[in-house]
Amino acid sequence: MACKVLVVCGSPVVASADLLRRLAGECDHVVAVDRGLDALLGAGLGCDVYVGDADTVSDEGRALVDAAEAFEVERHDPYKDYTDLALALDSVRRRWPGAEVVATCATGGRPDMALSVLGLLAGYEDAPVRIEEDEVTARILHQDESWTIENAEGKTFSIIAIAPNTEISEHGLEWELDHSPLGLLADTGISNVVRSTATIQVHAGTAIAYLHK
Repeated sequence: MACKVLVVCGSPVVASADLLRRLAGECDHVVAVDRGLDALLGAGLGCDVYVGDADTVSDEGRALVDAAEAFEVERHDPYKDYTDLALALDSVRRRWPGAEVVATCATGGRPDMALSVLGLLAGYEDAPVRIEEDEVTARILHQDESWTIENAEGKTFSIIAIAPNTEISEHGLEWELDHSPLGLLADTGISNVVRSTATIQVHAGTAIAYLHK
C-alpha cells in the first residue's frame, strides 16, 4: 500500500499548530520545504526530510539544517532553475514512489508563488493530492478521479478547471452539473453549496475542488 507524505510548504500564511499536528499524525513521512520547517518547529514537530535553499527559513531552522542531525537534508543553491517545492516533489517521487501527497502552508502570500504551487501540485500525477489549510480543504482531480464529500451540508464548495478541455459532473450540491465542460479558470463552479453527500467527478482535464470548512 502506498504511503502518505505531508509536504509543509513555505507560504508565509502558516497553518495552525493543531492542524499541523493532526496532519503529521495522519501521514507516514513529513517533508519540510524551506520556511515550512519553521511552521513545523512552531508546532513542536520535526520532519524526515528538509528540501530547500534555506533562504527563507529562520536562523533557528537554518542552524538545524546546517547541523543535519535530526533529519535528512537536500540543500540546494539559491541560484537554481526550480522552486523548492518542485525539488521537494521530486524528492517525494524518488523516496516514496506512488505516495499520496498532503500539502499545507501552500496558499497565501505572493499570488505568483501561490499560483505556481497549484501548478506544481497539479503536475504531481503519481497519486492523489490534497491541500489542507485551516479554512479550506482542496483536492487536485485529474481525469477519471473523483471526490465524495460527506457530512458537509451547508458548506461552500467551488471547483475550478486548471487545464483546458475539462469536463466534470457534480451531484449533491445546490447547482449540479452532468458531464459539463468547465472553462479554463472560469467561474462556473464558484460558490456552490453542499446539500447532501456530494460526488465530484472529473471526466477529462484537471480541476481543483475546494471545500470551505
